[in-house]
Amino acid sequence: MGPLKVNGRSSTRQNALEDSGGISGHADNGNANGGFLGQAWDFWGMRLALAGATCVLCYSLGPFGIHGWPAAGLGFLVAMLILLAELRLRRAEISGLVGGACGATVGLLASLLITFVISRTAESEPTKTFLEFTSLLAFGYLGLVIGSSKGNAFRHVPLPQSVVLPADSRRPMKLLDTSAMIDGRIADICETHFLDGTLGIPRFVLHELQQVADSSDALKRQRGRRGLEVIERMQKMPWLDLRVLNDDVPGTSAVDQKLIELARSTNSKIVTNDFNLNKVARVQGISILNVNELANAMKPTVLPGESMRVLILKEGKEPMQGVAYLDDGTMVVVDGARRHINRTVYIVVTSTHQTPAGKMIFGRMEERGDSSPASRFESTGSAMPYSRDL
Repeated sequence: MGPLKVNGRSSTRQNALEDSGGISGHADNGNANGGFLGQAWDFWGMRLALAGATCVLCYSLGPFGIHGWPAAGLGFLVAMLILLAELRLRRAEISGLVGGACGATVGLLASLLITFVISRTAESEPTKTFLEFTSLLAFGYLGLVIGSSKGNAFRHVPLPQSVVLPADSRRPMKLLDTSAMIDGRIADICETHFLDGTLGIPRFVLHELQQVADSSDALKRQRGRRGLEVIERMQKMPWLDLRVLNDDVPGTSAVDQKLIELARSTNSKIVTNDFNLNKVARVQGISILNVNELANAMKPTVLPGESMRVLILKEGKEPMQGVAYLDDGTMVVVDGARRHINRTVYIVVTSTHQTPAGKMIFGRMEERGDSSPASRFESTGSAMPYSRDL
């Protein structure tokens, strides 16, 4: 049987997500505080107020000779047309809106000139009225449609030298991948104020995270819910600009490819712990912020010949070897320390080795007298914290 697919990713990708870390609840828990059909109450209140205002206005004014309840029905129809236009305009880009507005303005000016010419003709009044309204609707519609289709040209219009854009508008957005949210350390980084700018969570990434949280496997479900808890924790940080993006990338169902295409189109960076996504994105010229690489970079640097104190926890693979761990998880392999398990000893660093899983430190026992601090801690059975003997 082939690998299990989860929203376009293989089980290998899913296992990588699980090993990173997790959230409780679904991404839509933000609507649990109140609302209807996934929208807040103020969303519906504003639209009901618009419908009520148009109904009352038409009922009181009686346009086109219509009075009473039929006039109120006409007002309700006008409100529905306005709301439909709102749904369409919310999906339009700013460049398209600007182009449509400019095109409609030019079309109305052209129809005004044609109306002036028609008024000078010898045609009957009904014919003139028909031609005037036809030119008004036709040129207004043509200007709106053509201006919207050509709106992308406004992106290339150079700004005057005196115009200074805000600093935040020039900073690239950082798109969060599912692995980074499941890992959870991104929230700790944000709490330290080391990560600024806008953080974006695409809705298709939230959908994948929800699938992990809804998994029948208990471990997957726990890690998925932990990832959702990380999002809720980040939303409570008032200094953090965290946005849920509705942008989608048609033509592909793979979340990795959608992230790469979205990052390319918005000139954004991707925050991830996924090794494969990291490599593929960098090959395509996309900037990557890898939390694992940051953690490795922050590990303390030790040089051969330096002295340190460590607590030997277990036996090594080779004879007479002991293994200790630093506070950040770095493995320390010590020659001749097998008989010192559960004791804190001094060692001398002999070499360091960088592996895909992290850094390893190799050392040997350092002989010191019984009056050393290490001996005093050994006698009491207490573990000494790691520090360098400078």
